[in-house]
Amino acid sequence: MIYSSVLAAVVSALAAEAIDNTSKQAWQKLYEPGSEDGHDMATLSRSVERGEISRMDADCWVFARLHSQLKPRHWDVLVARFSTHKGRKVQSISRLIPMVASHAPKLFITSAVTAWAIPKMKGADGKRSSDIIVLPAPFYDINRWDPDARPERTRRRWRKGIEDVLEQMAEEALEAAADILNHEGLSMDNAA
Repeated sequence: MIYSSVLAAVVSALAAEAIDNTSKQAWQKLYEPGSEDGHDMATLSRSVERGEISRMDADCWVFARLHSQLKPRHWDVLVARFSTHKGRKVQSISRLIPMVASHAPKLFITSAVTAWAIPKMKGADGKRSSDIIVLPAPFYDINRWDPDARPERTRRRWRKGIEDVLEQMAEEALEAAADILNHEGLSMDNAA
């Protein structure tokens, strides 16, 4: 199974977890501990090439591998940013909030992290699928995030600082995921 990019692998694995399918655990029977090359996912690559497992099984395997090997903060930032599973997304957002250092008040940090993880969607006035989280438009107004009504410039500086921290965490998480995928032979680098 070769993914075109790390982001494609992460998004695909996180999307597979959100699909309610009783066959999600089928990938576990593919695990061969102590396989000759030492990689747990070597079996996965061979099985996909032979057509023995589905894309869903492969995505579930990648999900489990990333979840077990990434640092908790890396996992949380990926789930908060890219997952469609409502419960896990909300849990990850709540775990990220205390990790963000800022001079902003707690309400502001909480709102900024949530807005980063759940960006405003154009045309999403409650007319879209209920399977995704859609926040009301007034939530994205940063004037509501600071009850002390500090200057606009200060609030924008705080928001940019928080977003920069989160983007850096997401980049680190994707780099760590790339290392895992490269080690397992599931990236474009290993296609040749």
